[in-house]
Amino acid sequence: MSNQLDGAHVAVVGLGRTGRAVAEALATLGARLHLFDSQEASIEALDASAHGILATSVVSATVAGSEATAAALADSPARLLIVSPGVPATGPVLRTAEAAGIETWSEIELAWRLQRDSSRPDVPWLALTGTDGKTTTVSMLSAILQAQGLTAPAVGNIGTPVIEAVLAGSADALAVELSSFQLHTTRTLSPLASVCLNLAPDHLDWHGGLEAYAADKARVYARTRLAAVYNLADSATEDMVRQADVVEGCRAVGFTLATPGLGQVGMVEDLLVDRAFHAERRSSGVELATTADLAHLAPGGRAENLPAHLLADALAAAALARAAGVDAEAVASGLRHYSPGAHRIVTVAEADGVTWVDDSKATNPHSAEAALTSLPQGTGVWICGGDTKGAQFFDLVRTVRPHLRGAVVIGKDQSDILAALEQEAPGLPVTRISHAAPEQVSATAVEAAGTMARNGDTVMLAPACASWDQFTSYAQRGDLFAAAAKAYAGGGTPETTDASGVQEKL
Repeated sequence: MSNQLDGAHVAVVGLGRTGRAVAEALATLGARLHLFDSQEASIEALDASAHGILATSVVSATVAGSEATAAALADSPARLLIVSPGVPATGPVLRTAEAAGIETWSEIELAWRLQRDSSRPDVPWLALTGTDGKTTTVSMLSAILQAQGLTAPAVGNIGTPVIEAVLAGSADALAVELSSFQLHTTRTLSPLASVCLNLAPDHLDWHGGLEAYAADKARVYARTRLAAVYNLADSATEDMVRQADVVEGCRAVGFTLATPGLGQVGMVEDLLVDRAFHAERRSSGVELATTADLAHLAPGGRAENLPAHLLADALAAAALARAAGVDAEAVASGLRHYSPGAHRIVTVAEADGVTWVDDSKATNPHSAEAALTSLPQGTGVWICGGDTKGAQFFDLVRTVRPHLRGAVVIGKDQSDILAALEQEAPGLPVTRISHAAPEQVSATAVEAAGTMARNGDTVMLAPACASWDQFTSYAQRGDLFAAAAKAYAGGGTPETTDASGVQEKL
């Protein structure tokens, strides 16, 4: 790598945390850097922090939009481009790079090459992707590996750049969450084991269509060495494995909520069972954990309410860990000690027999469906709505209707969700919350949901939409919901600075 990059002109587009880590790594290898970002604040932050080798390696730092960046890239001497995951596959930057013959890498690709060129080239990477469940699964995986006594951070799309972990050099294994954006420009990664958890339409504007999105997801399996793990309930992932160009000897391993067959991990009553990674797998299974080990993840902490998709995530994480040689005991211990990430089916309040659950991270219909269908029939009060990202909701509402007592709709434009509720859930009580400041939207929605809920019910924020129309992020949306729910459950009123929102019962 040092021979390849010393003195080479390299363009870096996107200077968030990952882009800055990439720039610093390239500088230590002697590269000459041409930096681009659409935000002047990002360039200023880099200028303020740049010192030493990085300061002397920067040839140019440019604030520009995608069209201007593409034009500058074409005129630059750079023959290598490393892009932020936010740079669209169909946008002008990547189109220009391809036309100009400029090689394009993701940060993942650079990190992998640095790993192979390091003093510890054999540190195993366990890679996973999917439309939903990535962060939960990679966090479970990291917890299991650590229960085995390994230093194994969760990195990648979860927020910690892989390149930081590689350069630190202290990891015994890496649990790597990969988005389709990152996979699009990853070329030579060869993980020990890999999985695509599921596939549903998402980010189609970025990729240019479902076929391209699926193709990028499938790249997670390329060059996998030991186990290509797939979801028996999602035929698209099995097709990906069948078509993958894996290393000779790599095995296909399915995970299922049913009884596992040979070469699979699955469920036998309340047991998570392995029939893929032990010597006697042809005649018997090995118990890895029980649903009791996951009860703390269920609404209200009750194992019988454990969402099916969390069981599936746990099975996928266990399969990857077993591929890395982890003991069964460590799987159970890791799952017991795993703490869910914020805003992913987190119980935030309980009072008067009503459980309040924050699943603000359910930003698409597929994810919301998985959460809501875990509730007993007729016990869910659903807070939904937001930036639809062009999604449709008829199938979602039809599927979750039996689980609902009522719905509370937020969002600046509610027409798509209201249309689906009217067509697929006639007679379901629905309250619409008028557009207002974020704090007021949350407080009013919680009050409306609390009025609907009965003893034994669950109020669940599972919007099925992005948050950008009314909130700064899904995290803010979840935090404000949690605060309002706690205040309501405690008999108080959330603090707000704006006039009351408006409820309209439909």
